[in-house]
Amino acid sequence: MKILQVLPALEQGGVERGTIEIATALSVAGVPSAVASAGGRLVRELESLGVEHFTLPLASKNPFVVRRNAIRLAKIAKEGGFTLMHVRSRAPAWSVRTASRLSDVPFISTWHGLYGTRPRWLKIPYNRVMLSGLKTIAVSDCVRDHIISVYGADPEKIVRIHRGADVGTFRPDAVSAESAAEMKSSLGFAPETPVITLPARLTFWKGQKDLLAALGMMNHSDVGVLLVGSDQGRTAYSDELKAMAARLPEGKKVVFLDHSDEMPRIYAMSEVVVSASSAQPEAFGRVIPEAQAMGRLVVGTAHGGACETISDGETGFLVPPADPAKLAETLDKVLDLPENEKSRIASAAVESVRTSFSVERMCAKTLELYRSVCG
Repeated sequence: MKILQVLPALEQGGVERGTIEIATALSVAGVPSAVASAGGRLVRELESLGVEHFTLPLASKNPFVVRRNAIRLAKIAKEGGFTLMHVRSRAPAWSVRTASRLSDVPFISTWHGLYGTRPRWLKIPYNRVMLSGLKTIAVSDCVRDHIISVYGADPEKIVRIHRGADVGTFRPDAVSAESAAEMKSSLGFAPETPVITLPARLTFWKGQKDLLAALGMMNHSDVGVLLVGSDQGRTAYSDELKAMAARLPEGKKVVFLDHSDEMPRIYAMSEVVVSASSAQPEAFGRVIPEAQAMGRLVVGTAHGGACETISDGETGFLVPPADPAKLAETLDKVLDLPENEKSRIASAAVESVRTSFSVERMCAKTLELYRSVCG
């Protein structure tokens, strides 16, 4: 067995992190593998594992580039003795499909998101390429149901494998109280101020506006919000968020953090971690299980993957999407919980992630699929 993973680039994000995690698991299992992408900052981490990287312009949607990529991938697959290709995005999937036909090397895909379907005459056929391999991995039940209902996919071809949190990195004892306090202070929050954190890139559907609106409605007068994520050039949206933050009552502090490589410390200093996606659901969303794995209290919107990772009232709390008033009410309720109740929910959340939503489980199931497909 020899696996070639294919994706647009290796910069940052859940798709990229999952690629590195599977490459690591393959290395540990003694299975040779390689990755093809347009490159990025994670290539160095990949190469430190001894995994070869092929640089191709796989993020391109230009049909001529897609065709050239297909010819190059076919050559790589055939000459490299690969037995399976695993593609993780639509644009390179078109190249992989042709490369598979040219090289006679089969492929599978991972459907990572709830792709847009408008206009249907264009998007449905374009997205359907992800179903043209031997199997398609859906990262959650919600994605699996979406693929079957919208695209009429054969349920037998869809394999649900939840994405996972790294429970070795994200665990209750990963960060000392002193280190968490230092992080909190460095961000400008007072020691006694409870902090609510929303980690997500700054884009309208991630729900930052809903959280800031809820902050203004909360009964708690002294509370902070940390928004972790880049606006990726969407300055009009980030400017709107900053204007909303400036209008909040005194005592309600909002801090913007473009990016952080210290998420365990950020989770550790947070009283509550929120996933507030509103206009569209998260296909899975790693933020919730990562925070749960560290024993943090979580609040998520009741659609998409959050309904699978949160058992309402047991391992976290669910609120209706795009409902700042209900979000404010729930956040007040969570902050006011007795300490023994907080501990009960946190413990149940840690156990839930370790049992059902860990990286180890994701990797084991993916390698099991590789073996079954490769015979």
